[in-house]
Amino acid sequence: MLTVFLLSPASCAGTRAQLLLKSQTSPLTARLANGGAPLGEVFTFMSSLYFRGKLAYATRFGRAYVIAPGRGLLPADVLIRVDDLRKMATVPVDEAEPAFREPLVRDATALHRGLATDDRVVLLGSVATDKYVGPLLDVFGDRLLFPATFAGRGDMSRGGLLLRCARTGTPLEYVAVRGAVRHGPKPPKLPRLR
Repeated sequence: MLTVFLLSPASCAGTRAQLLLKSQTSPLTARLANGGAPLGEVFTFMSSLYFRGKLAYATRFGRAYVIAPGRGLLPADVLIRVDDLRKMATVPVDEAEPAFREPLVRDATALHRGLATDDRVVLLGSVATDKYVGPLLDVFGDRLLFPATFAGRGDMSRGGLLLRCARTGTPLEYVAVRGAVRHGPKPPKLPRLR
């Protein structure tokens, strides 16, 4: 059984992308301008803990695809360049925005066709709104899962939890998005890492 993880894009991607692109001294900017840099690494830089946790968890327990605004679903290790990042930064992450929704649905549909019957699809991103959930539910239906413990957690809490699970080799419990409690009370803070 294969678990495919769909990682939501880096938060504040537009603003941080602009900062990254304006930096003249960043080694990552130099790589983006020349041969390119892995999408997962770029989004980790822009989102820090949260995306780093998602990427570490997904690569530990399955295959990682990143929801890339305007580009659909891309493998986390695909190389992107400056122009790619600039274009992604202009696409609003909104299910009603065709430039976001259509490539996402196109790639999700292609991915869905290639899944075995026992493969799982897990969204590692916010399920509180429909910006990712709506288009992905249209394609995957009841096969679309998410970590049950995400309900009520903020970005940093989810990122910290995912990093801890990746380090210990402990996968989370997944539930179907359809019909699940997607909002909940804020859980207790995670214990500090030593």
